[in-house]
Amino acid sequence: MMRDSLRARRALNRFAIGLAAVASLVAGARLAQACSGAAPEPTGTETHFPLMYGDRPTVAQLSDLGRRIFMDPAYSASGKQSCATCHDPTKAFGPPNARAVQLGGPNMDRLGFRNTPSLRYAHAPIAFTQHFMESEVTLGTDDQGPTGGRTWDGRVDTAHDQALMPLMDANEMANADGAAVVKRLRTTSYADEFRSVLSAPGENVFDDPDSTLVWVTVALETYEQTSPDFHPFDSKFDAWLDDKAALSPAEARGMALFNDMKKGNCASCHPSTRKASTNRPPIFTDFGFVALAVPRNAELPANRDPTFFDLGLCGPLRTDLATHPEYCGLFRTPSLRNVALRKRFFHNGAIRSLRDAVAFYATRDTDPKRWYARRDGKSGYDDLPARYWPNVSHEVPFAPLPGGRPRLDDREIDDIVAFLRTLTDGYKPLATSTRTASSR
Repeated sequence: MMRDSLRARRALNRFAIGLAAVASLVAGARLAQACSGAAPEPTGTETHFPLMYGDRPTVAQLSDLGRRIFMDPAYSASGKQSCATCHDPTKAFGPPNARAVQLGGPNMDRLGFRNTPSLRYAHAPIAFTQHFMESEVTLGTDDQGPTGGRTWDGRVDTAHDQALMPLMDANEMANADGAAVVKRLRTTSYADEFRSVLSAPGENVFDDPDSTLVWVTVALETYEQTSPDFHPFDSKFDAWLDDKAALSPAEARGMALFNDMKKGNCASCHPSTRKASTNRPPIFTDFGFVALAVPRNAELPANRDPTFFDLGLCGPLRTDLATHPEYCGLFRTPSLRNVALRKRFFHNGAIRSLRDAVAFYATRDTDPKRWYARRDGKSGYDDLPARYWPNVSHEVPFAPLPGGRPRLDDREIDDIVAFLRTLTDGYKPLATSTRTASSR
């Protein structure tokens, strides 16, 4: 049973994260869209491998070009939207404001139906698989279900495939095709440098629009994978791990609740300990998928249609798993690093504060009227058809205590929020700060 495999997955705290290398693309790959289209076809050809010409281009050159492309609004039909518009570098490459979904399209007046994820700490997810066999703890004996990939539904595996999506999405940068992207590139101040760095000897890369589009996405991928801005590991929590900071009493209590399998149980999906084989600081996601039954967001234009449902793994954007009803309502677990910088939470942005996001886990099943306003007046989840309710997680902290009491009281919710704020990057430890015994 899928619920059993998900339970096994969430009971484990760590798994091997595959390193994502700069990969190649098929020149004619189908262009994916982030909010309204399917995934690209599988990639894999040596034609455009970044190292095919020896030491040219270098990783540094690709990363620099990727940075400029990422920040440049010239690639949008509106001329006003860059990658950084929705993935704000000052907000951990997450959304810049309190909108549930960011505006886009040719006139910057269109909305999709998914909340913008952060790109920080998203540089090395494993490739999507329906059957992840955890190797470090259980030696590959437990099937932990769907795991890995990028986006809320895991429908692409690489950063270069992901980069195609907003470029072509009608609700985002709204390019008609790859040729439109290349045409915009040729007008930029760095077009000559792009041509010089990425043209084969005796050739002009711009003569082959397909190849040019490939290099655009590979440059973006290289920037996201090599720039320390995307994985600084410099939060207060990281300083605490290195004995350079002490957690406050509330933060320490919050961490204990976060890890307690009978209270917050957050670490079952958001592992909070170092991975033993690499000693790398935790990313606070297991890259798994879970159905939380988040409330319907009436702000989203798509939800004006009462028959529309965003079902995550089984559609509508992902189509290859549409015949798996056991996947309907499942979305990928995001990293909790820098979560305190966000103003909207979960895949549809329905929750407006970090405290409410934590409280949702504690009171969804003990106080459902707080979260759901069903049009039919009946009780139950309002953004998931009833036939998929068996997919919804009822584990701790959703499972109430005896007497129907929530697993977390108000102070405990506040303490967990205090701990989550320690995951915000940019912490400057005091020279005299030390880790206290009580915080261990």
